[in-house]
Amino acid sequence: MFGIYLKRELGRRKKAALVIAMGLALGIALVITVNSVSAGMNQAQDKVLKSLYGLGTDMTVTKAQSAPKAGSSQGPSFKFGATSSSSSSQSSDRVNTQGGQALASSLVTKVAGQKGVADAVGALTLNVTKVDGSFTQGKAKSSTTSGSSSGGQQGGPGGGTGNSGSGQPQVQGGGANFNVNSYSVAGIDVTDQALGPLSTSKITTGKTFTTAQTNAKVAVISASYAKSKKYKVGSTFSISGTKFTVIGIATPNSSESTVDVYLPLQQAQTLGDSKNKVTTIYVKATDSQQISAVKSTIQKNISGTTVTTSADLASTVSGSLSTASNLATSVGKWLSIAVLIAAFLVAALLTSSAVSRRVREFGTLKALGWPSRKVTRQVVGESMVNGLIGGALGIALGLAAAYTVTAISPKLTAQLGSTGGGGMGGGPGGQGGPGRQAASNTLEIALNAPVSLTTIALAVGLAVTGGLIAGAMGGWRASRMRPADALRSVS
Repeated sequence: MFGIYLKRELGRRKKAALVIAMGLALGIALVITVNSVSAGMNQAQDKVLKSLYGLGTDMTVTKAQSAPKAGSSQGPSFKFGATSSSSSSQSSDRVNTQGGQALASSLVTKVAGQKGVADAVGALTLNVTKVDGSFTQGKAKSSTTSGSSSGGQQGGPGGGTGNSGSGQPQVQGGGANFNVNSYSVAGIDVTDQALGPLSTSKITTGKTFTTAQTNAKVAVISASYAKSKKYKVGSTFSISGTKFTVIGIATPNSSESTVDVYLPLQQAQTLGDSKNKVTTIYVKATDSQQISAVKSTIQKNISGTTVTTSADLASTVSGSLSTASNLATSVGKWLSIAVLIAAFLVAALLTSSAVSRRVREFGTLKALGWPSRKVTRQVVGESMVNGLIGGALGIALGLAAAYTVTAISPKLTAQLGSTGGGGMGGGPGGQGGPGRQAASNTLEIALNAPVSLTTIALAVGLAVTGGLIAGAMGGWRASRMRPADALRSVS
């Protein structure tokens, strides 16, 4: 009887049922759209952090960068021997520790022993600037050039070439030309590669380091650097006179690599004259929910260090990605709530109004012996069906909106500011080398809008809730009707 009556009433009131269902559908569709876009924003921010900082860890420990001393050189110096020949070409490498700040390797063990730390591994980041000097038809008056070449390209994998600026040596009766090539080198602990700079890349050609290659003259290079220098597995290159053999080419899991060359940690320490030193300690917590507590523990027990988490980095993200994310999580959330409340109220009012127009019907049913609870059940049942129809339409509209966003994939930009002390930026992902920071601190991200099963379940729950609210209002109105109301409506 209930099913037959329900089908007949919904068939008679198609327009009213459709209006109620569409009101709920719009609210539910908006919730799905906002949730899916917010999820896409979170994925985009994670991608930005992984791309720019090489995150494969929960936090990093670095040493805050100190201000340069007064009168100290602001750039690297390169030594060239004087020559009286009509033409000569010389080359010099300058290897600097990233940020000029380093921690004792013994701190890696100390950090690993802190409460809540599952694993810790150290890495040393170096900036290598190679200058090739060409002298023609003259005698060099000065044997030293200091500072970065203004004509050189610093930042892109492989660097570039160009004439030096004010830092070039003075030449009598001739000229000088300098080619500058700047790139980044990361020394990693080959015995623990699950953490650190190489953990967010995969070896696409060749192989990675073995645990026996702690001091081997071998290297893994990024795919972008290999392409720019035309390197392949088996190629060799030199840094400060030490020849290395390429054994693997690594491709980052997302975006571009911010490290060009990976070496065993001991080799990097030798090149950088940083024996038993690291620039970054990568930390993995035992519980991802206790990262903040672990950070506090490390800061308390190990002085003179800066601990940076992904949450700290996320707070520095700016640009259109950050603006859109804030809109989605704040304005979008409250807008969804407001629309849902309005949809529920409209559904309840329309249901109550429809019941008021069915006075004769419900009064007659009560005169025939229907108890109030049966009438209420009938109204709630109709409202539930309207709610489920609205939920189905809302899910369809929400999926369509999310698919449209994903298909269009609007481009958003993200910039990262300084976290003060280097933070994770002190590691390989933060600043690849002189002049590289400006280029690598801006990314363009394509926005997607993934829809999870949790979001679908939320939509179904909202549909049921809307139906119950509308049914409760209509049922309450129907339960107050008396058989006499039906007789008055007839007269």
